[in-house]
Amino acid sequence: MTRVFLAMVSTASLLFCQTPTQPRIESNVIYGMYSGLALLMDVHYPEKPNGYGVLFISGSGWSTTQEYNAEPIKQGVQVPIFVPKLTAAGYTVFSISHRASPRFHYPAQVEDTQRAVRFVRHNAARFHVRADRIGAVGGSSGGHLVEYLGVAGDGIADDPDPVNRESAKAQCIVARAAPAVLWRMNVTHFMGMPAPDPKVKNTVEDRAYRAASPITYVSKSSSPMLLIHGDADKTVPFEQSELMEKAMRDAGVPVKLLRIPGGDHGPTFPGAKNPPDYMGEMIRWLDQYLKQ
Repeated sequence: MTRVFLAMVSTASLLFCQTPTQPRIESNVIYGMYSGLALLMDVHYPEKPNGYGVLFISGSGWSTTQEYNAEPIKQGVQVPIFVPKLTAAGYTVFSISHRASPRFHYPAQVEDTQRAVRFVRHNAARFHVRADRIGAVGGSSGGHLVEYLGVAGDGIADDPDPVNRESAKAQCIVARAAPAVLWRMNVTHFMGMPAPDPKVKNTVEDRAYRAASPITYVSKSSSPMLLIHGDADKTVPFEQSELMEKAMRDAGVPVKLLRIPGGDHGPTFPGAKNPPDYMGEMIRWLDQYLKQ
């Protein structure tokens, strides 16, 4: 009987066995290839899945070190802070790495993020999640990328790759300390070009920075968006989320800006004074708007 039982256990099950304290993780799933470079994600499976998937993008300044032993973005320090909260709520989480500066500039990071959503959507049955209801959570540069997923991302109808024909649009967004209006910031390392001169319109730089800004694409078809931002943020000004909130409200889209008093830039809002339950707000927002 023992031999029969062992024969029935797959190699994958042995590799990803689940314990009461550690949900299983399927590591290094290839969601795309770029010129021979594998784009990787880790899939974090909940103990009690609710049937919905959430893309998670750690903040990295859109950058990584070029060392061979560099820590992948998909395994950054923000993952153990946020992902366990999401899996505990039943969400299957797809934590991704993407191309990064200084080697790669916009639009590489946006394209990879869109590819990740398309891949999850195309393989929804494999991951046991709904293809038509995918959420996205990210902070800082990851917040910028998930905001983008909430406002743009049509499928490429005539693409020879069926994955790319899928929509890259996420249906519910949670963005922490996200740059939304890039032409008001200096993000040369991401854009690969200097910030535009505010006095001169329609330059190459002006057009590029506007194209890279999520606020440019806000419309009545944008996805519900929870914005979480510290009002003492010295890296990404609080004004960035205020402007995004106004654009979403003007478009008639559900939006909420959760202000963290005294919070500076970082996944736990250093310096915050009596911060609200932003983790609980994240789960409540997903439950309310992703599970419609």
